Amino acid sequence: MQAKHFAVAAGVSLFAFGLVAEAAEIFRNTGTTTGWNSINREHNGSVNEVTNLTYEGPTAIKVTQIYDPNYTGRYHSEVVKNNVYRRGDTGFYGFAFRLQQDWQFQPQSYNIAQFIADFSNTGCDDYMPSTMVWLSGNQLYTRVKQGTVCAQKTVTFPSLATVSAGEWHKVIMQVKWASDSTGYIKLWFDGVKVLEQYNLATTVADDRYFQFRVGLYANGWYDNGYMQGSQPNRSIWFDEIAAGTTFADADPAQW
Repeated sequence: MQAKHFAVAAGVSLFAFGLVAEAAEIFRNTGTTTGWNSINREHNGSVNEVTNLTYEGPTAIKVTQIYDPNYTGRYHSEVVKNNVYRRGDTGFYGFAFRLQQDWQFQPQSYNIAQFIADFSNTGCDDYMPSTMVWLSGNQLYTRVKQGTVCAQKTVTFPSLATVSAGEWHKVIMQVKWASDSTGYIKLWFDGVKVLEQYNLATTVADDRYFQFRVGLYANGWYDNGYMQGSQPNRSIWFDEIAAGTTFADADPAQW
């Protein structure tokens, strides 16, 4: 039977309606700043829709963050989609991204995608990300979060692929979100599978919904309390961001 596609209203997950068996596409964004539940711009950061550099189609999203030595807060420039997964779901998640031409590779962390939920009611954390995708140097990393919010364990998968500046790259993930050993995670970079891990917990033991955020979170600046190198202005372009229940739904090249 051919998979049915549904238009998704802002903030509503098809998973929430139990339509996973029929639905394919959860959401799709073709490089625009419309259609998101929110846009997170912190301090001097920006998130803009641009036409000069795109992966496909007329527009892409350009995110920028600027280091400020007198600022002690976080550095998010992200677009946000609510209710993308909860424990028990299995999905594919994809996007294309491009670092600025003169991106200075440093060993600090620059996060480019994350799944995150508000756990402030637990008294143990506030907004806590589970899986994140980030750069350290020119290497792509990801991780899973296990245990409970009050007893978290992080499993990191380092140096999965080499990222080049000034060219488009494509990331696709498949995750079975489980808090026991039935979970799995896979990641493809530019069409090559670089991660495949089975029989592990991939999310914490909680059933609330997680957001999917794509953009630049210069978390190394905040976590380390300083900036390495000499490039305080950082820009990344994003395009063809999607989630679905099949590989093709999340593959930027399919559009």
